[in-house]
Amino acid sequence: MIKKIDQIIGEFIGYLGVPQGWNELISSFIEFLLTLIISYLLFLLFRKFINVVLKSIARKTESAWDDILIERRVFNRLAYLAPVYLAYFLIPTVFEPFPDLVLFFLLVLRVCTIIIVMLVILAFLNAVLAIYQQYEISKSRPIKGYLQVIKIVVYILVSISIISVLIGKSATLLIGGFGAFSAVAMLVFKDSLLGLVAGVQLTANDMLRTGDWITLPKYDVDGTVIDITLTTIKIQNGDKTISTIPAYSLFSDSFRNWRGMEESGGRRIKRWINIDMNSISFCTPEMIEKFKQFQSISNYIVEKEEQIKKHNADVSIDPMHIVNSRRQTNIGIFRAYLMAYLQNRQDINIEMTFMVRQLQPTETGLPIEIIAFSKEKTFAGYEGVQSDIFDHILAVIPEFDLRVFQNPTGNDFMAVGRVASIPDQAVK
Repeated sequence: MIKKIDQIIGEFIGYLGVPQGWNELISSFIEFLLTLIISYLLFLLFRKFINVVLKSIARKTESAWDDILIERRVFNRLAYLAPVYLAYFLIPTVFEPFPDLVLFFLLVLRVCTIIIVMLVILAFLNAVLAIYQQYEISKSRPIKGYLQVIKIVVYILVSISIISVLIGKSATLLIGGFGAFSAVAMLVFKDSLLGLVAGVQLTANDMLRTGDWITLPKYDVDGTVIDITLTTIKIQNGDKTISTIPAYSLFSDSFRNWRGMEESGGRRIKRWINIDMNSISFCTPEMIEKFKQFQSISNYIVEKEEQIKKHNADVSIDPMHIVNSRRQTNIGIFRAYLMAYLQNRQDINIEMTFMVRQLQPTETGLPIEIIAFSKEKTFAGYEGVQSDIFDHILAVIPEFDLRVFQNPTGNDFMAVGRVASIPDQAVK
């Protein structure tokens, strides 16, 4: 059939009166144009088949992987192979009188075939990633970094194959010489190699997942991981800015992952208030009667008073002597009140670590520290619970005859000055 077409074209050129020396060239050029047209029509046919037949089949199936393969254009890129193979089959006949052109076009078609195969593999890897990300395990075991390594290997093999086709040498010889090039590649791809090692370690040890909230003070990072690649980690900070840091930095430097908190029953509250030590005292009978009116600790005070009286009686201590006998203090009752107050709050998880304790006294007073876990773990909810607790504590402290320590301000010195000046004014 090809020879018949060649004969018809030759007769048509002869009919036009083209000089004999140009017959073969013009005939080959016309046949080449026909080859391009036929190849393009074949490509359109295959693409139409993919867009109509395969898409309709994919819609009818319940699985999503075939839809993703079509969406990632895996089959569309396969369609390019059909016209290339057709041209590869026809070119030797089209340019039969011109062997050099045959070699040139066959060389170009081989390179095109390698590139198309590479594009198909890359599209397939993208589809594999999209399919994998639909599963819950993708959050704890991301594979994007591994696929990027495979893509790098594909690029290297394709480059070697193209070079071997162009120079007419075996690819195995080029691969053998690649070892000498590896030292240079170590320098060029240093970040990629370090990122690969770090990515493997982070994934294998389950140190980082997409969606984790991490803090990395060295890089001023405090946000959620949104992407993990071969060389970089992308984090969206609380102010919606995006930080991009090298993957190996997370492995070589210290960082905090808040995933444990998010998966637990609460978020820790750990804050203290400094009490003015000059306001701490033993409780007088009047103070005890006053504190008994606080419903949350009335039973505690009664039981504690009975224990203290029994102890003093057992060891024959005169309760009139403050130093010798046991007595309740306003700071002790205040700590008991804080425990009862927190236990009665519905937003505190008392099943987790829960305490009110004293820290080492300093020049700024006696710190009373609260350690508890809020059931609210979101940033806004957690801060709301914490603020509510300390709003109440700051307001209730004076009820226990205690004062919060605060460094004096200008207003304090002005008030002292006004008080000191009153006698002078009275004399005048």
